[in-house]
Amino acid sequence: MNHTHPTANRPNIDKLESDITELAGHLAAANYRLLVLIREFDEAHGWSGGGVLSCAHWLSWKVGTNLGAAREKVRVAHALKNLPQISEAFSMGSVSYSKVRAMTRVATLENEEFLLTIARHGTARHVEQLVRHYRKVTRTEALQRDNEVHKRRSLSVQVDDDGMVILKGRFTPEQGASIIQALDKAMDDCFEESRKQEAGKDEIKPEPYSARRADAMEKLADSFLCNKQGRQTGGDKYLINVHTTVETLQEGGEQSESELGGIGNVSAESSRRMSCDCGVVHTTENTDGDTLSIGRKARTVPPSIRRALDRRDGGCAFPGCSCTRFVDAHHIIHWADGGETKLSNLVLLCRRHHRLVHEGGFAVRRLDDDQIQFTRPDGSVLLANGDRNSRGNVVSLTSANRKSATKIDSTTIRSRWAGETIDYGLAVDSLLWRDSASPGVSAETKI
Repeated sequence: MNHTHPTANRPNIDKLESDITELAGHLAAANYRLLVLIREFDEAHGWSGGGVLSCAHWLSWKVGTNLGAAREKVRVAHALKNLPQISEAFSMGSVSYSKVRAMTRVATLENEEFLLTIARHGTARHVEQLVRHYRKVTRTEALQRDNEVHKRRSLSVQVDDDGMVILKGRFTPEQGASIIQALDKAMDDCFEESRKQEAGKDEIKPEPYSARRADAMEKLADSFLCNKQGRQTGGDKYLINVHTTVETLQEGGEQSESELGGIGNVSAESSRRMSCDCGVVHTTENTDGDTLSIGRKARTVPPSIRRALDRRDGGCAFPGCSCTRFVDAHHIIHWADGGETKLSNLVLLCRRHHRLVHEGGFAVRRLDDDQIQFTRPDGSVLLANGDRNSRGNVVSLTSANRKSATKIDSTTIRSRWAGETIDYGLAVDSLLWRDSASPGVSAETKI
């Protein structure tokens, strides 16, 4: 067997090396233009309106990018907007996307020039390591501060002389944010309840804000106790007492609302959505609402069918959605319209897209070739795949860069590293010094 020495074709190897590095520079410049377009597309919410969750989900669907990588592209795209020096170097093809991705995790106007120096003279690993060391130092400082705050959390309960209970607490920022958000939500619910009770009265005197917040706290406590005692999972997530006629649940029914026991009026579509995959107690009532009989409780989607459905769909079937948890089994032809609970009449939808199909005007149907088709409220079809037509190649890419006066050759993107050892401690100190030199901004607030 003849073995050709690696140096025998040295001219060809040099040409290949030159072509690779030059094309890498063109690709870096093209990546910059791609991220600019992504940022503009996201800022204009061009991805919304079709049931898509975010720009990252749109990229995952239309471009075929892994969802995690798509989220990173969106993050980097927005970060570059405020980093002119890194943006210019990236647009000229002198730094790779890998280096830019790492730098944008910590870059500011004050330190981007220093980071670019490391990026141009080092490898992507050098930049990643520097960023990792820098974030470790700043996170350690932030962690120490957070630990001190965490130690000071407290909640005291005491009973006043008049029998009133006094709660006094100190909470960490994240605890406080969760509590405030929950209180606000409970206050909204309490307001809706009181508004319905006071409907028809000439004059409604609002309760003081502090009193309404106290009522909201009680509502939160009641909700927690009820959920702990009556937790429902799987097919038991809804127990529905529908006070309506069968015609209301059927598509095209005359009545526009259904009454759910203990909740209030909801649209017939909301009732149809909630009854897609749940345990239902069929109750027959007379016109006065008196119970005449209660039928046998049965799951509309048995566990065996649900397992087969999970295996078949693997998650939400809505185009562009990658959700695999908290998905509902949706009847393509609703059971109230005569649809059967069988695999061919079911499709998995996440909670968001399940709501869009019922209340958002979207539709889903199974085609003759057994494929699932989704349509928008205007009747247009949501395609499962993006545009497969190629809109560029190596020749057009390099030509476009040359026309835009972007000078890229085989040396543009090459690392200038010659094997020297980088002093990460000194580099991190340099970044921290730039943080301290920035007026009114600390390292902790940037990370």
